[in-house]
Order: sequence, then C-alpha cells, then structure tokens
Amino acid sequence: MPSQDTRTLLQSAVPTAAVGAIVAVVSGVVAGGKGALGAVVGTVVVIAFMGLGMFVLQRTAKSLPQLFQAMGMMLYVAQLLLLLIFMALFKDTTLFNPKAFAVALVVATVAWMAAQARAHMKAKILYVEPDSEQKDKPEKSGSSA
Repeated sequence: MPSQDTRTLLQSAVPTAAVGAIVAVVSGVVAGGKGALGAVVGTVVVIAFMGLGMFVLQRTAKSLPQLFQAMGMMLYVAQLLLLLIFMALFKDTTLFNPKAFAVALVVATVAWMAAQARAHMKAKILYVEPDSEQKDKPEKSGSSA
C-alpha cells in the first residue's frame, strides 16, 4: 500500500478507534460489561470493514482504474450484506449487548467517514506523476531556430 494510502487509512482508523473507545465507556456505564463489549465489537467491525474496503478500492484503482466506480458500488453492497449476515448470526447472542453494538456501529461509521473526508481534503495528491512527464518529452539540444 503506498504511503498516501497508508496515511489516509491511519487518519481514518485512529479517530474511529478513539470514538469507539468513548462509546465503549458510555455503553459500559449504561449497560455494564456486555454493553462495553458490544461497543468494542461494533467498533472493530467498522474498522475492519472500512479498512478492508479502502484497501480493495486502492488496489482496484491502481490495477483496473476503469472499474473503480463499479467496484466501489459493489464493495458498498457487499459490506452491507456482510454486516446483515453478521447481525443475523449474533441477533440472539448473550455475549454482548446488541443495542450498544448498533450504536457503536453507527457512531464509528460516521466517525470513519468524517475522518476519511478530512484526510482526503488535507492530502496533497498529485494529478500527474512527475516521472512520466520527464520520459515523454524529447530532450532539447542546441539552439532552436
């Protein structure tokens, strides 16, 4: 993963983890240990899904740029389906509090998207690669007459 992509990933994951920790503390106070565990699981799911999605999109953009937008839409649908499957599997769990899980899921997703938008706005991404411009130009020698 190129350094710019890694930087964007970190600038998105760190604030999301911080917000998830706050939600876990609040859930722990409101719903006890199971609430805190549910919030932690929700935050981990968001970071894993969004991070993996970002990684897949960056690889697609590098290798198959013509499929970038279609891949983004397919990835979004796949993330929603995986989340639906995850929630269906753990619907009746007593391992953690499902309401705390859901709140953490929503809050962490909003935090990720806001942090990612901020990271993209602050990034200085080149539109043209400087090396490719040098190779395309013929070298000038002598005087131009």
